[in-house]
Amino acid sequence: MLSNLVLYFCNYLVKMHNLSLKTCVLRRISNHRPIWKMNTLITKHDIFRFASNMIPSVEESPKWLDASDRNAFSDLIDSFIVYNDFITEDEERSLMNELNPYMRRLRYERDHWDDAIHGYRETERRQWNSENSSILKRVSNIAFPPTVSKLAYVHILDLEKSGVIKPHIDAVRFCGNTIAGLSLLSTAVMRLTHEEDDSRRADILLSRRSLYIMRDKSRYCYKHAVLDEKESMFMGQKIERDRRVSVIMRNEPNSDIARS
Repeated sequence: MLSNLVLYFCNYLVKMHNLSLKTCVLRRISNHRPIWKMNTLITKHDIFRFASNMIPSVEESPKWLDASDRNAFSDLIDSFIVYNDFITEDEERSLMNELNPYMRRLRYERDHWDDAIHGYRETERRQWNSENSSILKRVSNIAFPPTVSKLAYVHILDLEKSGVIKPHIDAVRFCGNTIAGLSLLSTAVMRLTHEEDDSRRADILLSRRSLYIMRDKSRYCYKHAVLDEKESMFMGQKIERDRRVSVIMRNEPNSDIARS
């Protein structure tokens, strides 16, 4: 009975021609309180993942995605998603009010241990005030299934206006298959490039106050970078860069992958 309901619901979404409406419906589901009992085999998260993976098509490319070809599009539409305006201006202000007093005591670094980042300062944070804990709970609910173990510390990465993140893949020994990041203070362009084929790539528009979720293929098979202010273009349009703070959550590493 429930499986039939899931299929009916997903087919209904697939028939929607308005991509914004589809995304809105899925987001409402993901943010809603549980609508099935915990002992149900198919959860709200399962429906969200199943339906969202069925919906996209080449003709309905999201406005935040500019893929080089059909292969890159196919890889990323199933493994990368951006939620614009995931937080409000007041919520952004709340996060920065908690982060700024500490971040301002740090200096911007020019070198990183793996040469992946320049013009940055970073820290990790485990304890948050109640308002910001609620924001991060929403991120966790939409990015990670309830059974997935998340890293206890949230990564804070502060890029100065001229800062840059060079193409890299996060080490598998440090985190698992999903990376979720809030973009604060500035819009930026993330470029994903296939590890084995540089011609297969895509630019992702990470708008201010958006949430991105990168998992599976986009996380393991694509190098990701944040373009510097001189290269910051999206679909031919200049994207102005400023200081950008990312609040990043990850799940624990997969022990099998980490050992391979």
